Amino acid sequence: MSVQRDIPELLKAGIITPDTAEKIRQYYKSKDGSSSNRLFLAFGILGALLIGLGIILIIAHNWDELSTNTKTFFSFLPLVIAQIICAFVLVRKPTNKVWKESATTFLIFAIGACNSLISQIYHISGDLSSFLLIWLLLSLPLIYIMKSSMGALLYVMGITYYVMELRYFSYLNSDSHYYWLLLLAVLPQYFILFKKQPKSNFLIIENWLIPLSLTIALATVTSDSGSLIFIAYFSLFGLLYIIGNNSFFIDKSLRNNPYKVIGSIGTLILLFMASFQGFWTDLNGEKYSFGNLITTGEFWASLVISAGALLYLYKQQKGRSFRELPPFSIIFLLFIPIFILGYFSQIPVILINLIILVLSILTITEGARRGNLGILNFGLSIITVWIIIRFINSDLSFIIRGLLLMVIGLGFFIANYLMLKRRKKND
Repeated sequence: MSVQRDIPELLKAGIITPDTAEKIRQYYKSKDGSSSNRLFLAFGILGALLIGLGIILIIAHNWDELSTNTKTFFSFLPLVIAQIICAFVLVRKPTNKVWKESATTFLIFAIGACNSLISQIYHISGDLSSFLLIWLLLSLPLIYIMKSSMGALLYVMGITYYVMELRYFSYLNSDSHYYWLLLLAVLPQYFILFKKQPKSNFLIIENWLIPLSLTIALATVTSDSGSLIFIAYFSLFGLLYIIGNNSFFIDKSLRNNPYKVIGSIGTLILLFMASFQGFWTDLNGEKYSFGNLITTGEFWASLVISAGALLYLYKQQKGRSFRELPPFSIIFLLFIPIFILGYFSQIPVILINLIILVLSILTITEGARRGNLGILNFGLSIITVWIIIRFINSDLSFIIRGLLLMVIGLGFFIANYLMLKRRKKND
């Protein structure tokens, strides 16, 4: 570090004391050590993956020439080796994160390889979803026994692919209720990591994976009343955005605040979808009885998620003024009555477009008030996308469309120029 090289010069000039110089050296030494540990951990996990893949490839090369017993032996060999390594880590290196994460990664892939090979050797029938479910259930205990964050990340990715295989890739569209139980099983590890290692890189990745997994899986609860899922999604994105504004995430950068990013972008995508006339025309043609409605998964998903989002919003805003309420956090509440109104009229399309316009203006105003170029440009981007969408569905000539786009671009330039000018003036 350049600071450490400058320490002797600073000491000689009398700017810092020897005691301060030593504290500076120790501080940067700890930072360098932390970076080295992270790098070593990454290479350790990568090494475990490569070793496991190497063993599988070597065996696969001579697979057809092996007897059934030999094939079985080699199928279990990586699994036994991985278990021995994990036992060694638990006994001799229980606090070494590199060993724990690498050994757990190796064992998880060894479980999958063994399961697959044994099924192939003895012609055990089954589909991919069943294979994934067995693999996930066998891997789940490792997350808690080894206290492995990498194991949790692989597990979350696994259950996400599992639910996609059930409902997106399978022609049978099997019931996906096991996904929710599998997700609940990993949440204790997530909260433990949240409490004990709030600055962990693993936590940052898990913060992205879990809401993305929920977003993908929520659509799998749909049945006969598919349109109701839009209420559930609006409420889910509203809940994610509200979580992203809690005391833990509020001051973090967008890279470290996936709840806010996914919540706001998801809400905007849904608003733009609902801004088209066709969305409400299709909805207006659907007729359901209340008795059939309450038996559907999307009804209960909408009810539970909306109630959860409302309770969390109330808890977060309790004691605060209405002006402090982030506009994105109440969109899900506005959408529920608008959605119900959509069964009887086409007025909601006007209301949704009005919400988009107001939301963009409030975001631009907030960015200008706080002197934040990111928020300002985000608001400008919302209104730009909205105008472009309206252009696509209008009968305006290309010349008028081009002129309006030029006006929007000029608006971007002027807004940013005035913001930067004000910043310089304040400095």
